[in-house]
Amino acid sequence: MSKKNNNGHVAPKVLNAVLLLLMVGFHAGEAQADDLDLQLAHSPNIDSESWAMYIQATNVSQWHPAFTSPYSGPNSLNPSANSNETSDITLFAGMRLTQDSEIWINPEIDQGYGLSNTLGAAGFPSGEAYKIGANAPYQRLPRFFYRKTISLEGETQQAESSANQMAGSFSSNNIILTLGKFSVVDVFDTNAYAHDPRADFMNWAIVESGAFDYAADAWGYTYGGSMEWTQSSWTLRGGVFDMSKTPNGTKLDPTFSQHEFIGEVEKRYRLAGHNGKIKLLGFVNHGKMGSYADAVQLAQQTGSIPDTSMVRKGSSNSGAALNLEQELASDLGAFARISYNDGSQEAFEFTEINRSVSAGLSLKGNRWNRPGDTFGLAGVINGLSGAARQYFTLGGMGILIGDGRLNYAREEIMETYYSMQASNHVFISLDYQYIANPAYNHDRGPASIYGARLHFEY
Repeated sequence: MSKKNNNGHVAPKVLNAVLLLLMVGFHAGEAQADDLDLQLAHSPNIDSESWAMYIQATNVSQWHPAFTSPYSGPNSLNPSANSNETSDITLFAGMRLTQDSEIWINPEIDQGYGLSNTLGAAGFPSGEAYKIGANAPYQRLPRFFYRKTISLEGETQQAESSANQMAGSFSSNNIILTLGKFSVVDVFDTNAYAHDPRADFMNWAIVESGAFDYAADAWGYTYGGSMEWTQSSWTLRGGVFDMSKTPNGTKLDPTFSQHEFIGEVEKRYRLAGHNGKIKLLGFVNHGKMGSYADAVQLAQQTGSIPDTSMVRKGSSNSGAALNLEQELASDLGAFARISYNDGSQEAFEFTEINRSVSAGLSLKGNRWNRPGDTFGLAGVINGLSGAARQYFTLGGMGILIGDGRLNYAREEIMETYYSMQASNHVFISLDYQYIANPAYNHDRGPASIYGARLHFEY
């Protein structure tokens, strides 16, 4: 569970002040920087580079007014008017080891809390909010990984330099190996229109497949390895990753005995002259998990509240996700995801979603002469398995949800955002989310979430 503070608000503003200074300073000097072509040695026009460095800083503030709530539980969304914010600063530093291999390290400083300390909705409204919060800035190392690209036959392509990617040439048919510490969703379940809470949508169940319970610590990162084999219009991906020592834990399993296998196949195509992708993903988690049915049975025998931590044993949970992205016009794209997991075991890493369907549109600002702006609109419907419904109805607690009782209804979420490019390096976004039946509870809500995001990258 996320750590809680006394009042639910961030006290120090150290990280926000640093973020603001970065943005103001770079905005004031970016004309001179452009004239001098200061690109930190990563110009996209060069064939390859020996090192690269980027920085990003993001602040997300969210607020919701009071909403209907006849009762609440330990993991409920606060029914009173409430606000919270998160901030982070990340350095992306990479070095080329050989012509086809590179190493990256991403030290980061975080501060803040999600709404209600990142509790109360299965589709949580901020992908920038971790399950661990803190009033004071703290340092982490979310990524430290090695990547090797093995070129096969095919046309030579040029990769542009970007965060965690070196500029260089490679064959269109290739094999990419990634080893180390990173996020599973750096490689799997990606989508051009809904995948980055620092730039596009923010809801967890929109930027990822909601029922994809991917291996991660409480911040969303893990150790493991992946292989991606691209041949013509197809890519086949596979990976194995370490899971937490306990569900939603801050520490990963040091023995790797609790782990996840993932496979994904991607097909690229053109439809009416526009590019599209379709991906099918499957995963299997192995670990000490608590069965919802076992927890309910034990609670009935002892006259207590069901608790999956009391019945954990070696078991597995599996699921699948279908992921579609389709360009409709040069400035308009659509996406959709459908995901499912078996739902008999407790959610281990991500969130309590056993069924999820999402879809949306992303429109660039070309039509009103602002090509750097983006407007997005999406919706998602999340559901629980029958076993999970019974568990939460009887008062069970999960990773993100637990109202003490449950009048079940599907969790339905709508999100819309507008991202404005204020300068070459600064983006300002306004976001609105409407959550009907938060945490699947028809007795509570609906909740309206208003958000503002300030993002800097260089």
